[in-house]
Amino acid sequence: MHIWRLQRGDYDWLTPDLGEIYRDFEIANVWTEAKAGGVTHVILVQAAASVAETDFLLSVADSDRRVHGVVGWVDFEADDAAEQIALRAKTPHLLGLRPMIADLPDPQWILRDRCKPALEAVQASGLIFDGHAHPDLVPVMTRLAADYPQLPIVLNHAGKPPIASAELGVWRREIAALARHENVSCKLSGLLTEAGTRTDDAAIGEVVEHVGACFGPERLLWGSDWPVLTLAGNYKAWVEQSERIVGQFFPDHADAIFSGNAKRIYSRKPGV
Repeated sequence: MHIWRLQRGDYDWLTPDLGEIYRDFEIANVWTEAKAGGVTHVILVQAAASVAETDFLLSVADSDRRVHGVVGWVDFEADDAAEQIALRAKTPHLLGLRPMIADLPDPQWILRDRCKPALEAVQASGLIFDGHAHPDLVPVMTRLAADYPQLPIVLNHAGKPPIASAELGVWRREIAALARHENVSCKLSGLLTEAGTRTDDAAIGEVVEHVGACFGPERLLWGSDWPVLTLAGNYKAWVEQSERIVGQFFPDHADAIFSGNAKRIYSRKPGV
């Protein structure tokens, strides 16, 4: 999930035309729904391309026991990126990093030589690399996974499949290719906002079934993508729909998909 405070001023993508989500969001705003859905802890994911926001999220994690950890941001092109990552990795609540690559004009950006020291530092520090989602970036994640086989990668939002158009052929092939790399896992999140009017269990379930067939249930982890979720639904309904779909396709793996896999994947390696 995300939280943000507009007065902080570094959410470049968050503009008034986004309507309902152009306001402050805190964990408390959704905790009643989350707790009712069985949530006990959350991972806060960055929403601004700034170390200041990462520090803000870490300060929340330090004071709020509901926060398991933080996926933050560091400038991967900075001359001292590797040093910054190594230093920040000493913070116990920092679990991973997410460059906002879907917002950049060059989809191949993360594969540039300039980013190599940062990627090597993420890998060496035992942090997760969160793959900011966009369909064009799924093949990029495949290249990244091949180039850094020891780097744990979590693909956000199942790669944002084009559910609304139902034109899933290319996405299916590219997800299957990505999933062959065992260092990659996949979030079941952000699907409703890609679905348009096709938000029924059959349409969402088609996507969940495919990623499960490709990654296996041991590499799937559920996420809310709240409060972006509120552009297309609400927390309670998404939990209930997810439970129905996971129960349909992976009835013996529900605990892992909703909790256990995230605990395992978003954990720091021993000694790091």
